[in-house]
Amino acid sequence: MDETGVLGLLEELSILLEDSKPVGFGGRNSNLRQVDIAAAFEIMDEIRDVFPSEFAQARQIVRERQGLLDDAEAEANRMVEDARSQAMTIASEQEIVRISQQQADQVLADARELERQTRAGAEDYADEVFGHVEQSLDTLLQNVRRCRDRLNATTMGR
Repeated sequence: MDETGVLGLLEELSILLEDSKPVGFGGRNSNLRQVDIAAAFEIMDEIRDVFPSEFAQARQIVRERQGLLDDAEAEANRMVEDARSQAMTIASEQEIVRISQQQADQVLADARELERQTRAGAEDYADEVFGHVEQSLDTLLQNVRRCRDRLNATTMGR
C-alpha cells in the first residue's frame, strides 16, 4: 500500500459525505444528509485493512535498519580483531607494533564513526516513517471528530 492509502480512503469518505443529498429543506449546507451507509462502511473497512499493513511496513523498516546496524557493528568488530591479530603476528619489532596499534585504533575509530552515522540515519528514517504514520492518525482522528460532531449536531437537531 502506498503512503497515501489511508489518506486517500479518508478523502474518499469525505467526498461521500460532502456529496450526499441534504435531508429536508435545509439546502446544501444542512447537517442532515442521506448517506450510502454501505459505501461508508466499505471505506471504513478498507481503512481498517490498510492500517495494520502500514504499521507492519514501519516495523519492518525499523527491523531492517537494526539489521544493518548489527551487521556494521559485527564488521567493525571483525576489522578490529583482524587489525589486532595482524599487529600481534608482526610484533617482532617495537616500531611495527606501534604502527599496527595506530592502525587498529584508526580502524576502530572509523568503525565506531560508521556505526554512529548508520544508527543516526536509521533513527532519522524511523522518525520520518513514524511522523507519516502520526500524521495519518491525526488526519483520521480529525475526520472521526468531524463526523461525530456532525452526528451529534444531527441528533441534537431532532
